[in-house]
Amino acid sequence: MSAQKTITIEQYRSAIRRPEIQTATLKGLKLNKLHRRSTLLDTPEVRGMIHRIAHLVRIVPDVAAARKK
Repeated sequence: MSAQKTITIEQYRSAIRRPEIQTATLKGLKLNKLHRRSTLLDTPEVRGMIHRIAHLVRIVPDVAAARKK
């Protein structure tokens, strides 16, 4: 059984005055307010969603995973 990779993202910019598709993408990533964090599986689909709203979110380094190495 292999552990699946995860990615943690944080919303650091507001979705106010953004196109509706960007707001919907934030909701799809389980983000809807500033400074919220969401940990998701690291899949090509999630990476594509992050790429579309890269100006609103940032990838947070996973401290727990770094300690395990």
